[in-house]
Amino acid sequence: MSGGEALREPWESLRRQREAAGFGMWLFLNSEALLFGALISAFFATRFFHPQGFAAGGREAEIVYGTVNTLVLLTSSLTMAMASFATRAELRRVSFWSLGLTLALGVVFLGLKIMEWRSDLEKNMFPGPGFPIEQPGAALFWGFYWALTPLHALHMIGGLSTVGFLTWQAARGKRPLRSPAFEAAGLYWHLIDVVWIFLYPLIYLQGRASS
Repeated sequence: MSGGEALREPWESLRRQREAAGFGMWLFLNSEALLFGALISAFFATRFFHPQGFAAGGREAEIVYGTVNTLVLLTSSLTMAMASFATRAELRRVSFWSLGLTLALGVVFLGLKIMEWRSDLEKNMFPGPGFPIEQPGAALFWGFYWALTPLHALHMIGGLSTVGFLTWQAARGKRPLRSPAFEAAGLYWHLIDVVWIFLYPLIYLQGRASS
């Protein structure tokens, strides 16, 4: 595909279009960082007042699911980076393989997360009547868990939908591989990975470290 086929109005050059797409995505990512940053800051502030309760709650988190999902997500970040470079270079086969692997790994992540949530609910690890940990603050830890992990999963669904739609358009010939949209989608996908890198030690490791 030529650069002209990827060019959209009102841009006069593909370089300017790519710069604008990247700038717009970075502005959006900053707003998302503020959202997660506020929640994570609230987590730290609350943990300061209930360190023992948070440690007790963290020890009940499913560390195997969390660790495997971390590896899955980091691998998906690699395949998405490959897809961004391959689409820009118009390497069609590499592009579709990379995009397909990224989508598959994203689905695996969500599948494992659903299994983890089911295990958590079977253990009644939800703040409210019957919550099994009596240590003050443990219920607050799990309140943050049920706020942060579903919010992250919603962003993963958004990433899967975006990458899946762009891949479908490219396969149908409706979007050239050189479209800056692929690189913008890659930036969003990396945000999902970075957020999880912060969530993993907060949720799955801190309780074990302080035990």
